[in-house]
Amino acid sequence: MKVVDILGSGYTKIVLKVVLSEGQSVALKTVYDQGTDMGRCLEDFKDPLGCHELVSFKLKKEIVLLQRLQHPNIIKLRGHCEDSVGAGGITAILEQGFPLQMIQLLQSPWEERFRVCLGLVRLLHYLSHSPLGSVALLDFQPRQFVMVSGELKLTDLDDASVSEPACQMDQDCILQFPLRNFSLPCSAQGVCEGLNEMRNLYNAYRYFFTYLLPHQAPPALRHLVDHIMNSTGELKGDVNDTLEAFEDMLHLYKSGLHLDNTPPSIIRDYTVMKGMSTSGNMEYRCWPSYNHQGCMLSVHSNKEAAFICNSLPQCTSFSLSNQRTWTGRLLASFQSGFSHLVTDGNSEVYLKKTKASPGTTV
Repeated sequence: MKVVDILGSGYTKIVLKVVLSEGQSVALKTVYDQGTDMGRCLEDFKDPLGCHELVSFKLKKEIVLLQRLQHPNIIKLRGHCEDSVGAGGITAILEQGFPLQMIQLLQSPWEERFRVCLGLVRLLHYLSHSPLGSVALLDFQPRQFVMVSGELKLTDLDDASVSEPACQMDQDCILQFPLRNFSLPCSAQGVCEGLNEMRNLYNAYRYFFTYLLPHQAPPALRHLVDHIMNSTGELKGDVNDTLEAFEDMLHLYKSGLHLDNTPPSIIRDYTVMKGMSTSGNMEYRCWPSYNHQGCMLSVHSNKEAAFICNSLPQCTSFSLSNQRTWTGRLLASFQSGFSHLVTDGNSEVYLKKTKASPGTTV
């Protein structure tokens, strides 16, 4: 194998991008000798071999959890190996992901941000009902996640807890966050039941939903987004309720049912040219767009595209191709003009009809 890049590093581990002999790229996660955990251990105990073994424990725990917890939104463990000399070293071989870039994600279309949040809720639902019981992510940060082909995946599990906190009284079951606290009753069995799920859900709200869900949400879905934000921000519902709300919103968005108020006659404002695409386009930018040099948005149908074009003063035409997003919606390109048409069997062009001014002979 050949190391080609460093994908990331933290207190304990470093992640390397490597290319295998057959050309496949994977991620290698191993102990970070220059990391904070190793530095503190060497400072305290002056035992390199013992410190390496101690710090390796976190990675060994993570490998065990990755073997037991398998979900589309958890990074796949391809394999692992240990040092043959008994030095305690261990390396995990994982599918390759890319560090989550929140700034980049904030600039992406709403549909892609919704996908990230939906994947996160599906993951939290699984963790609440996992084979190991209810799992809490104690170090819940965007840096614990990576992106793989547009899907959010959890990649750090060494700080996961697989048991609910024990308690003797209700005061032992308080979740403390910087801006507010939540409390649960202590059960008769002496366990804070549901605390792990509440911790995960509120962290999802404050690190992901707050930034990714409301902005640029489709107007017809905003009441559902507001409901999710209110429910998770106040912890009024559990993860089952939250997942159901997300799946309902996905169904509406994919099916186009949220567009029932769009008049079917709107498409009559356009002349359609099938089997054609445009060349020499006069682009203008809209935000957020799938194409940062122009205006490319996802639409359910040509009617939604016509509705959008009518609402944009610069728009005089739009093109639809067979390109689709992860929800199956079409990608539409909106233009303020073009120089000529070219033959393209996978595309069609919709040109806005010009309305004659009073007194003009048609």
